[in-house]
Amino acid sequence: MRLHRDTIFARERRAGTAAMATLATTVLLLTVAAGPATAAPATEAPSGTTTGEILGTGNATAVPGSYVVTLKDSGGTVGDRQAGVSRLADRYGFRPDQVWRDALNGFSVRTSELVARRLAADPAVAVVEQDRLTSLATTQTNAPWNLDRIDAPLGLSGTYNFTSVGTGVRAYIVDSGIQIGHADFGGQAVYGYDAVDGTLPANDCSGHGTHVAGTVGGTTYGAAKNVVPVAVKVFDCALPSTLSMLINGINWMIANHLAGQPAVANIGVLTSPTVALNTAVTNAVADGITVTVPAGNSNVSACTVSPASVPAALTVGATLTNDNRASWSNFGPCLDIFAPGDRITSAWWNSTTATQTISGTSHAAPLVAGVAARVLSNNPTWTPAQVASYLFSVASPVVINPGAGSPNRLLYLSPTL
Repeated sequence: MRLHRDTIFARERRAGTAAMATLATTVLLLTVAAGPATAAPATEAPSGTTTGEILGTGNATAVPGSYVVTLKDSGGTVGDRQAGVSRLADRYGFRPDQVWRDALNGFSVRTSELVARRLAADPAVAVVEQDRLTSLATTQTNAPWNLDRIDAPLGLSGTYNFTSVGTGVRAYIVDSGIQIGHADFGGQAVYGYDAVDGTLPANDCSGHGTHVAGTVGGTTYGAAKNVVPVAVKVFDCALPSTLSMLINGINWMIANHLAGQPAVANIGVLTSPTVALNTAVTNAVADGITVTVPAGNSNVSACTVSPASVPAALTVGATLTNDNRASWSNFGPCLDIFAPGDRITSAWWNSTTATQTISGTSHAAPLVAGVAARVLSNNPTWTPAQVASYLFSVASPVVINPGAGSPNRLLYLSPTL
């Protein structure tokens, strides 16, 4: 919205009329004296016309005309935050699609680039990012191998020995949904939220989410066999998702996580660095949810992708059966721990007994989520930081070629725990 200022022009002089000259001088003096209270300086730009930078406009998967806005002030009540968004909407003439109060203080909006750039310059706005498509971190392979590697410091025994089973812990699967009728869940899995269309059921129609949920808490393929997998669907059948859809799912998860409820979450996505997604994941951890994320499958530093670069999350790299880091697994100082991630067999979506074998760091991360759930079932009041510290302290330092800057930690939990 442009603000117009009325300006008084006094150009004409009438020669020989001293009274008019005196009057003109008086008017000029009054105008100057009153200036600060009645008009902005001529050099000040009208409100709402200054523009700022939009991050991520050059991203190959950018979604035209869609933006994610993170606001600066995270304090105040829910009503205060909503009022702040409403003021921005009135000022710049847009209608927000989603307003978030838990994942981050911000909103998504479909609008013109000009309006987005004006928003970016507003003092209340921390950053405006171009919405983008995001992908799951998966590579298909064929031959399966057992998950027994995590119950012994060295080697494979052909068995998976355990005592705790994740009882009392909820496991949010932020992914493509879950085939909750699959036999491997034994009736434990439930629908939580569908960010794709906002309505339940959060059925899986691509398989990734069901596979991940099975690795976390399946009775055959899972690390924590009595955990409650909760489907938070952020990917539709066709794939991929968007940044704003991911934040919708995380926002729901935080809002519905009860204080003191032991919980883990596996967020199996990868995208180029984004402030909004990293903030959402950080806030999920701050809410008391132990979050695992894949390091990525590009053999580069995990610090170069989101949400793997979130310090508070457990960023997981992948190893092979011989404890080598998988050649495709990301690495570096943002990585926290390794887990088996090559040729992982788990539940699949297209029948109640189907299985699939998949490789990727997004199939190593849910194994860590499952073990974290077991730790929480024994220590339900522990914070995410305490869970992480414990996993680091008992991990096996046996990873071969972990990569520059990576910690040498392979996931392990004693069978007696």
